[in-house]
This record gives sequence, structure tokens and C-alpha cells, in this order.
Amino acid sequence: MKILVACEFSGIVRDAFRKRGHDAWSCDIIPCDGDNNYHYQCDVLKILDEGWDMMIAHPPCTYLSNAGAVHLYPKGMLNLERYEKGLIAKDFFVKLLNAPIEKICIENPIPSKIYCLPDYTQTIQPWEHGHPYSKKTCLWLKNLEPLQSTEIVPSDQVQSTKIAGNWFNKGGKDRQKNRAKTFTGIANAMADQWG
Repeated sequence: MKILVACEFSGIVRDAFRKRGHDAWSCDIIPCDGDNNYHYQCDVLKILDEGWDMMIAHPPCTYLSNAGAVHLYPKGMLNLERYEKGLIAKDFFVKLLNAPIEKICIENPIPSKIYCLPDYTQTIQPWEHGHPYSKKTCLWLKNLEPLQSTEIVPSDQVQSTKIAGNWFNKGGKDRQKNRAKTFTGIANAMADQWG
């Protein structure tokens, strides 16, 4: 299959599919952290009509995420600048969801209700795929079966990504990039089950 992994700079999902023999490409506006030979550095909207069989997309969630909703109403007033940025992010999300590609998965955190995104198909957790972390993630699926758990981590070994000081919450210039990377267990599940 010819697979587009949109808004991915790490190459993690792309490489999981490539290892299984698929013609998979990542695309982001920044360079790939891994092998740039299979990476488009551009606006993904410009390549949606290039005959892809499947797209897995990770659109930016900064303004859409329910976790950031607290910044929408500082001091009880709607932050219009942030709201407008959220509307732009929603427009991008919807363009990906409606792309002319047969099979689509869009991955994002639980969205803020103010943006009225379509209902997601399912939620997944890293601890369902061999990683000892809790980080609820939504999947919007088109012509794909829900992702099945592959390796359940016992609950007493799971730590929340909300714990201060763990890898997920460390500060610094790479904090956002680290948080945006897909867990390898989830990438492998996608490649095994959808590839």
C-alpha cells in the first residue's frame, strides 16, 4: 500500500509500515528526525491527492485539545485570539478527515467541545500496547477497523503522563516534540492490523 503519515517528523509510524513492505512516507513542515529519504517537508495539504491508499495523520493539537481549554477562558473571558487559532486548527483537521484517501486514521487528544469536532471512533492508551503510561488518545477512523490492544501492561505498573518530572513533562525546547511522538507499540499495532 501507498501510505501517507501526515504531520509526523519522527518517522516512527512511517518506519513501522515500511518494515512490513509498504510504500510509506511521512510529511511535516519540519525535517524528519530519522531517515529523510522517505519524508516530505511541506504542507501536507499539497500532497493529499497523490494516490495514497491510507493516511494516518497527527495534526497539531495545541489549540484543539481539551487539556488546553483552560487557556480559552482566562479570568472568565473568552480568549478570542486563541479561539481563532483553534478554528484554523479545526479547519486543517477537517480537511485531513475529508481527504480523497480511502482509509484514514486521525490521532489527537480529547478535543475541546467548543470546536465541535466530529465524534471520534475510539480511544487508545499506551498501556494497551506495551508501554507503562496512561495517555488517552482518540482515533477518528474511516474504512479502518478499531485498533485492538496488543500487550496490556498491568495497572500497578502504569504511570500517568500527568506526574510532574517524568519524561513526558520535562521542560526544555524539545518538550513539545517529545510529547508528539507516537509510541512504538501503537505504531507497530497500526502497521500489523491495518497494513
